[in-house]
Amino acid sequence: MALAFGDIAPNFKAETTDGPIDFHEWLGDSWGVLFSHPKDFTPVCTTELGAVARLKPEFDKRGVKVIGLSVDPVADHSRWAADIAETQGHAVNYPLIGDTDLAISKAWGLLPAGVEGGAAGRTAADNQTVRNVFVIGPDKRIKLILVYPMTTGRNFDEILRVIDSLQLTAKHRVATPADWKQGEDVIIAGSVSNDEAKSLYPDGWRAPKPYIRIVAQP
Repeated sequence: MALAFGDIAPNFKAETTDGPIDFHEWLGDSWGVLFSHPKDFTPVCTTELGAVARLKPEFDKRGVKVIGLSVDPVADHSRWAADIAETQGHAVNYPLIGDTDLAISKAWGLLPAGVEGGAAGRTAADNQTVRNVFVIGPDKRIKLILVYPMTTGRNFDEILRVIDSLQLTAKHRVATPADWKQGEDVIIAGSVSNDEAKSLYPDGWRAPKPYIRIVAQP
C-alpha cells in the first residue's frame, strides 16, 4: 500500500553498508531522507549517489540524516561504492540499505506486496518503481514524497530547498512561495488571522491581495 503525506514512516531492521540498523532508532530526533534505487551498477543512480555524497555537508548542516535503499545485497553496494567514488569524485559517506527479500520496498509501497521471490534475478526494469525520495520529520512522519522515472536523475539541490521550507514552516506559521530560497520573503499562513498576524508581525506586511500577506523570512 502506497504511503501518503503524514503517515508514520514504516520502521524496519536491515543490514547496511554501515552495519545493522533499526530505522527509527537510527533516525532518532533528526530529520531524514530515504532515497531508493532499482538496482546497483545503474548509470543514473550512480550519479545520484555521488551527488548526495557531495552534498552531505549541506544535509548535516540542516540536521538531516541521509540513507539510500537498493534491493541488492550490501556486498554489492560496497563494490558499487568504489565505482561511485571513481566516476563521480565523491565517496559514499552515508549508509546504503540492502533489501534482498524486498520487504522494505514492499512496506514502503515501492513494489507490490504480491511480488514473489527476492532481489536475485530481478532487473532494473522489474524494479523501476523503486525510484522515490522520502523526507521524514523528527516525529517519524512522511513530509515529502517524490517519484522519479528511471531516465531522470533527481535534483538534490531542490530536495535541500524543500527541506529548508519544511523546517521553516514547521517552526513558524508561514508558507513559502514558488521558487522560494532560504532568506527570501515568505507568506503568512492562511490559518493566521489578521489580528494574530498583527501580533506576530507588528511591522506589518505587503498584501497585493487580501489573501497574499508577504513578510520577511522569520
